[in-house]
Amino acid sequence: MAVHWLLICHGLITLIVVVSFLCGQWPIFQGTLISSIHRFITFGAYQYFLKFVGAVFGDKGINSILSVEYYCCDRPNPILQIIYLAIIGSSYWIIVKTSFQFVPGYYLSGVHRYTSLLAVAIGILLFLLTSFSDPGTVTADNVSHYLSVYPYDNIIYTKKECSTCKLPKPARSKHCNICNRCVARFDHHCGWMNNCIGERNTRYFLAFLLWHFLICMYATIAIGLVLAGRVKELKIVYILTVYYGVENSFRSLAPQIVQWLLGSYNTQILLMVFMAIVSLLLAGFFAYHAKLCLTNTTTNETFKWQDYVSWQKKLREARASSAALKASIDRMDSERKPPEKKCKSFFKRSLLENTEAVAKNNVYDKGFFHNLYEIIFPVPTRASHSHTKSKSG
Repeated sequence: MAVHWLLICHGLITLIVVVSFLCGQWPIFQGTLISSIHRFITFGAYQYFLKFVGAVFGDKGINSILSVEYYCCDRPNPILQIIYLAIIGSSYWIIVKTSFQFVPGYYLSGVHRYTSLLAVAIGILLFLLTSFSDPGTVTADNVSHYLSVYPYDNIIYTKKECSTCKLPKPARSKHCNICNRCVARFDHHCGWMNNCIGERNTRYFLAFLLWHFLICMYATIAIGLVLAGRVKELKIVYILTVYYGVENSFRSLAPQIVQWLLGSYNTQILLMVFMAIVSLLLAGFFAYHAKLCLTNTTTNETFKWQDYVSWQKKLREARASSAALKASIDRMDSERKPPEKKCKSFFKRSLLENTEAVAKNNVYDKGFFHNLYEIIFPVPTRASHSHTKSKSG
């Protein structure tokens, strides 16, 4: 029994470390243990590793490590794409090897052998669509279009030129240093896709997240039904109650059945737990991006608004401090003058009350349905846009 729990603890710790390393920078994990572990793995442990390499191999070793880091983190590369394909391929292969022998079973029909393969194939198709589709690259041919589609709000977007592309920079666009191009309605650069997420492929990215959440939930439920079917087919409850004298209640039977499953089907249980945790992560990530899309905001704009609000808050605090200092000086001067009447001082308005609160005014949010329509049908893909473009040409 101790070995089984040791395996479970090992699997959970491994899963937490992997999730922290790959997903710890996601906004939903900010301020959590996952984010702290990610910070230690990617920065703290890495700095100690660099010091160790420098002590053993000198500057030559450090330069070699930094060149690998530059390739993996600062240039387009397929490393995470290969890891994704390895994860989904190996997970499906393990399910086939360990669970397909029990399908069809007591609760599952044989059709799930084919629907599972179809689900994985659709997931890979969405992955390829997101990875290799144009995110909305701004070029000399379409820059005038993007300038007309997205007006400058003169808050987080002002009229300027991209210093790298030497083109006017449309509102909501950003120059990606990894891909070395300006992307319209830039959201973020996704290492898993080795591609930017922008105006034209956000719909594929959202579909990818939603579909993989459903795949993981499907796998979790299917494996659970396989295990429940084995308990039913082998009459485990009957054996425990009749031959071992276990009381026929959930409280008494559950620990015995779990112990038996851990001893006989530990691989399926570990895989089921893994799929359940990944499905929760994907659900959170999908919910975050769905909320952004339904309010017509991007991840890049979220950070821009945070910077703007922070700057306005500091400016407001500086004004408040200046007003307080002026009021203190005026109070010192008033000590030399006759005291002010109480009724007049009571109705006198405080200088701090004139400070305006910082408001987020998203001019691109045009309502739930319009925002959703803009994601599903980006402007360059609409027939009306093509017709307008051909008339102007």
